[in-house]
Amino acid sequence: MDILPATFEILSAIDYPAMLKSIETAGRTAYKSENLMTEGSSERFVKMLMGRGHESVMEHINITVRFICDRGVSHELVRHRLAAYTQESTRYVNYGKKGLSVIDPVVFNNDSEKHAVWEEAMQQAEHFYNRLIEMGAKPEEARTVLPQSTKTEIVTTCNIREWRNIFRLRTSPAAHPQMREIMIPLLEKFQAEMPVLFDDIKPA
Repeated sequence: MDILPATFEILSAIDYPAMLKSIETAGRTAYKSENLMTEGSSERFVKMLMGRGHESVMEHINITVRFICDRGVSHELVRHRLAAYTQESTRYVNYGKKGLSVIDPVVFNNDSEKHAVWEEAMQQAEHFYNRLIEMGAKPEEARTVLPQSTKTEIVTTCNIREWRNIFRLRTSPAAHPQMREIMIPLLEKFQAEMPVLFDDIKPA
């Protein structure tokens, strides 16, 4: 059994100037002010739109991210409706052959006793999963004993406006610690690569 950290990978090629220009082009259609587009006008125009709360124009740009997380985090992520998802299937993947991987829960980082109990539970789940597979159970049947901590990969595509909504909700103090563990670093990466689009979101 492998114990893995939660991680992410941005799959989209981030061309920040091209994104801003696309948003400006769409936005200026509303004002019929395309003639005012210049070499440096995109950033100013997008800041103006965001300052006025005109975020619908951000829906013209999509970004795709692959998350490696536990099933609990993935179940929360798919609650966001304006997105496309493709997820690793416990129905078809045979972990008896591949070996079971689980995500190390950040909630037990400072409690070795609780972490030891969790690890024992994961080992037992793997043991009983493998027994079912050996007895002829299909992966879709054996998965009934898989724990919430089972590692999953989920590819997520959202437009900029929906990413902003996700970050506001999933980096807040009210969000689950394991969701914040992955979303805060992703937000910081987005802020580094696309500052105008994400700098106003401030996790506590």
